[in-house]
Amino acid sequence: MTAPTPPSDVQNTPPQRFVQGDPYTLDAAAVKEPPVGWRASSKFFGPGLIVSASVVGAGELITATSLGAQAGFVLLWLVFVSTVVKVAVQVEMARYAIVTGEGGMEGYNRVPPRMGRVSWVLLMWALMAVSKLIQTGGLIGGMAAALSILMPLGLGPLSAGAMAIWAVVVTAVAIATLIANRYGLIENVATFLTMAFVAVTVLVVVALPFSDFSYSVADLGSGLSFQLPVGALGIALTMFGLTGVASEEITAYTYWCLEKGYARWSGPNDGSEAYRRRARGWIAVMQKDAIVSWVVYTISTAAFYVLGAAVLHPQGLVPEGNEIIRTLSETFAGVFGETGRVVFLIGALAALGSTIWAAIPSWSRSWANALSIVGVFDWADSRARNRWMRVFIVVLPIVWLLTFLWISSPLVMIMVGGIAGGIFLAAVAVAALYLRSLVEPDLRGGGFIRVALIVSAVAIMGLGIYSVVTTVTG
Repeated sequence: MTAPTPPSDVQNTPPQRFVQGDPYTLDAAAVKEPPVGWRASSKFFGPGLIVSASVVGAGELITATSLGAQAGFVLLWLVFVSTVVKVAVQVEMARYAIVTGEGGMEGYNRVPPRMGRVSWVLLMWALMAVSKLIQTGGLIGGMAAALSILMPLGLGPLSAGAMAIWAVVVTAVAIATLIANRYGLIENVATFLTMAFVAVTVLVVVALPFSDFSYSVADLGSGLSFQLPVGALGIALTMFGLTGVASEEITAYTYWCLEKGYARWSGPNDGSEAYRRRARGWIAVMQKDAIVSWVVYTISTAAFYVLGAAVLHPQGLVPEGNEIIRTLSETFAGVFGETGRVVFLIGALAALGSTIWAAIPSWSRSWANALSIVGVFDWADSRARNRWMRVFIVVLPIVWLLTFLWISSPLVMIMVGGIAGGIFLAAVAVAALYLRSLVEPDLRGGGFIRVALIVSAVAIMGLGIYSVVTTVTG
């Protein structure tokens, strides 16, 4: 059986960067031949850049810099290991989405055993998602902190009044600009913000050797020598868990791949070799997109780590939370003048802003899909689907704002989110292994992919167990 020939108007239209029609509906008339090679494929990248925007934000800026401040250069190598080891799970979940046309939440709901109409993995997601409503107030807070340093409004940097005002402004702007819920807009702005923070962070790191906080090639070499000093195991495991893609980014990537068009361009699985060829081609594009994403957020994470190792570690400074932003901005002002401070803060704002920009629509898709799975609405109804996504684009940042303004115990917020995130990261690894078995053998990838997925899943599950244990006992 051969695939139907696309209508002539589809064949003759110029290449489109974004899919036409409902990206969650597989239609034989909407198929597109996949590009071959990196140059041609690059025209269809995008989902990975949204993930990069989500990854490198408050978490990486604050966490990677703090870890560099604690450990110095010696654990720089772990940035690369910790980010790459999770890519296999990300790719496998996206492969399932391209082949089936289902988002991550629907995939999770297929993993046995089931409890009624929902899978245990979906229940684990619900636990994590509710917890993140509390924890992700830090997204709004991080952006407000950077803005209060750059423009304190006469109330003082990091003052409660300035941060509250900026938090409200950030929330309102995010809702107003994202409410249209258009994939193309989300991708384009995420790409711009991603390139902005990569450029600024790399510029700052390149400028350090010409300052009082210079580092040498020998320092970088020591950081890439795969050493694990006695007493650094806790920091190493923390870095492994908190850098790179997390469970929420892995889940969101499936939706961005669908909305880009990889599944719709592959078409419905009619059992033909033509379908398998197209699907393999678009899976290959996705894999390249994921590699580019890894390169982008790894460079940025490494740059933040080097900042902590070169600037804060020699001074014995390990500031916590948003104080890292102020300490670094003041340090750069002392070395490079006001220009240095402004450049650093612009980079910080781009990183933090990109996280908010990507996180809100990412979570809105997961929440909306969860409601459809439990029967609130029909996911196949594109109008209802878009309406619910837009509801969460409004509701989620408001909830995050309220948690930032009203909850006065950051330790509790972090503990709640840490336990749930550790549990669900392990559940995602299990789900990826199971969903691989539902993909027909010709589309699963080779032996290397299988080994990489197993290694990644084992590492992630071990991390999940460790995260829960250390969070509860620490």
